[in-house]
Amino acid sequence: LIQCIGIFWLLYWMVVRFIHLLAIVLGIWQLHRKPRLDLHSLEQSIPSVSILKPICDSDDPFLFSNLETFFTLEYPGRFEIIFCLQDASDKNLQLYINKLKDKYPNVKTQVFCGGEDVGMNPKINNMYPGYMAAKYELLLISDARIRMKKDTLMDMVCCMTQDVGLVHQMPFICDQNGVPAVTLEKIHFGASNAKIYLLANAVSINCAIGMSELIRKDILDESGGLKVFAKYLAEDYFFAQAVLDSGYKLRMATQPAWQNSGVVGVSILQDRVTRWNKLRMAMIPFTSILEPATEWILSGFLASWSVLTLFRLDPLDFFFIHLLQWFLLDWVLLLVVQNGELPFNKFEFLVMWMYREITAPYLYANAIAHPEIKWRTNSFRINLGGIADTTSQVV
Repeated sequence: LIQCIGIFWLLYWMVVRFIHLLAIVLGIWQLHRKPRLDLHSLEQSIPSVSILKPICDSDDPFLFSNLETFFTLEYPGRFEIIFCLQDASDKNLQLYINKLKDKYPNVKTQVFCGGEDVGMNPKINNMYPGYMAAKYELLLISDARIRMKKDTLMDMVCCMTQDVGLVHQMPFICDQNGVPAVTLEKIHFGASNAKIYLLANAVSINCAIGMSELIRKDILDESGGLKVFAKYLAEDYFFAQAVLDSGYKLRMATQPAWQNSGVVGVSILQDRVTRWNKLRMAMIPFTSILEPATEWILSGFLASWSVLTLFRLDPLDFFFIHLLQWFLLDWVLLLVVQNGELPFNKFEFLVMWMYREITAPYLYANAIAHPEIKWRTNSFRINLGGIADTTSQVV
């Protein structure tokens, strides 16, 4: 029995190593490549896009510059920007938007304040009036921290072929020199998260993250509209599931979603990671059980024990070889996702990489020990299947 367990964990370690290598190949193949465009046919059939921008507050110093990138999009078709402001009394935010509207008078914009209470999900509540006012066939839901390149919308629309119902961007983060929390976020999104995200996309597993996703609006309409998804906190997962249930495919864009926030911190990222862990445990509990064994520490310990049990090899030597392999593969994968020079050196990467790997088991355990989710002004309990219940209001 002990040998069978050892064989299982060694094979599992080999599979994880293969996924790591495959993610690098997939990253090179799928990210940053320019889709081949038939400009003549696009001019005849290019769809129109309604861009939903849910915004909570104006505290982020990068917010104005992030929003401006949506006004400078180079898109030959029609598009509109619909701002959904959760706080109707936020005068700074309204000032930002008015400045942009005055600076770019040719860009169609609408502004809705206060949202509408249609369910548990505060983001859905905020977006609901804007969704009801959206008049175009494609709907781009884009968070406030997202920064767009001039051709990003065009890239996403070109990925929306006839059999595709939702195009999502793999989350990543913009450069900020000398900020350790940004280095940690780059490692998390560009290495740890990227290897699973790229593989899931390649084998058509629902992995869409809703910080930047383009969806056919009629799919949501036929599912009952946006309010049907307000009972879930992970509305992005269920958007994608509705697309799959409608017979369409999911596709990842060739550009990542560039998160650009001036409000960053190690604890902020850890809170987000812990919240995502809790959501996965509720929605896909059976697959989330194996998540700790896909991390560097636990997979290394289990594989080292396996080679000791099966082959009487030195487990310490094996563990350090495992560490070096993992470090190098994460570094290469991050370079692929970055598609350019990183804003930190290998030593800075090593320090924050070690910190991320060491704290990952704690964040997973914390998610198990404290399953309630605190988000914005409420505390939620997530039931199996992803349906949320409000437990209390956060003071």
